[in-house]
Amino acid sequence: MISPLAFVHPEAQLGENVIVHPFSYIDKNVVIGDHTEIGPNATIYYGSRIGKHGKIFPGAVVGAIPQDLKFEGEESLAIIGDYVTIRENATINRGTKASGKTVVGNHVLIMANAHIAHDCILEDHVIIVNNVGLAGHVEIGEWTILGGMAAVQQFVKIGPHVMVSGGSLVRKDVPPFVRVAKEPLQYVGINSIGLRRRGFSEEKIREIQDIYRVLYLSGMNISKALDYIEKELPVSPERDLIIDFIKNSTKGIVRGKFITQEEKNQ
Repeated sequence: MISPLAFVHPEAQLGENVIVHPFSYIDKNVVIGDHTEIGPNATIYYGSRIGKHGKIFPGAVVGAIPQDLKFEGEESLAIIGDYVTIRENATINRGTKASGKTVVGNHVLIMANAHIAHDCILEDHVIIVNNVGLAGHVEIGEWTILGGMAAVQQFVKIGPHVMVSGGSLVRKDVPPFVRVAKEPLQYVGINSIGLRRRGFSEEKIREIQDIYRVLYLSGMNISKALDYIEKELPVSPERDLIIDFIKNSTKGIVRGKFITQEEKNQ
C-alpha cells in the first residue's frame, strides 16, 4: 500500500491499510491512522498527527513550520482528526509555543488552496472552501462553513453553525448560529437553513432569532442587550452559548445589519 516512489521515514508510524501514493514525503515523528490515503506529491512534515479514514490530495502540505518570525524551532504538532479531507495544495502549519499545536477536528473538509495557520483550532464538521486563509490562532466552531476566498484575521473566533459569505474579510468575532456577509462584514440573519439541516426545531430557530433581534435590531448597545437577554429571554443552552461567546470576545463581535427606515416601520 506504500508506493516505492514515495519517501516514508523509518520512524514514521503508519496504521493499517494506509495508502501512500508516488512522490509523497512522510517525515519522522509523524503518525497516520488506519485507512488514510496520502495522495501523490503530498507532504506530511515532522509533528503531524493524522487520524483514521482521512484523504489527503496531491500537493497538500501538513505540519510545515509556522510562518511566524517568532517561531524558534520549538516542538509542536499539527493534529488532524478522523474522516478529514484535505484537498489539493491546502496547507496546515503546526503550532508555536503559544499553544503547541494546530488542531483540526473530525469530519472536516478543507478545500483546495486553503491555508490553516499556526495554533488554529477547527472543531468537528467545519468546511473551509477553496482559497480561504486563516491567520494564526483562529478558532472555528463546529458545523461552520467559510465561503471561498474568505480571509480571517489572527485571533478571531467564529462560533458554531455560522455561515461566512465567500470573499469576506473577517476582522471581528462572529457569534454562533448567524450568517455574515458584505464589506465591512456584518450580521445578515441567522443561519436558519444550516440549523434546519442540523435538526434544530422551528421553535428553537425562533428562539435564536429572538436573541439576535435584541442584539442587533433593538437599538441597544451590546452590554444592555446582553443584560436584557439574560433577564427577559428563556434560559436555554443556545442562549447561554451566545451570551458566553460575546462576553468572552476579545476582539468584539461583527457589526449589526444596516436597517432601512422602511424595515424599521414594518
